[in-house]
Amino acid sequence: MISVQVASNHSRYGQDISIRHLHLAADEPPSLGGDDVGPTPTELILAGLGSCKAITLQMYAERKGWTLASVAVELSYDSDDQPPIIQAKLTLEGDLDEQQRQRLRDISDRCPVHKLLTTPISIKTQLT
Repeated sequence: MISVQVASNHSRYGQDISIRHLHLAADEPPSLGGDDVGPTPTELILAGLGSCKAITLQMYAERKGWTLASVAVELSYDSDDQPPIIQAKLTLEGDLDEQQRQRLRDISDRCPVHKLLTTPISIKTQLT
């Protein structure tokens, strides 16, 4: 089980996030009344997806013995589209042939966060 704690801080919309021994912040930009002291919740989701894709590719290439020097993932979210769309652009550096590059693209869609975001999920909210 993964556990994350989020609590309002002393700014208008700012949130303090605790994950294991790590501390992060989330906020909204000034255009939405926030103080811009951290990424927005949506940006955090995109960061999680991009990180998961990159880590998954690095692990896969390592297991296969492929020379994957680096992975960059550029993500964007457009809520105006119906249904909303997340675009992920992969940049793969290394001595890879076209078949390996295509396989890595396919594998990136199998990372745990990609699966989480594309599978129906139930969220149960309770008052404490």
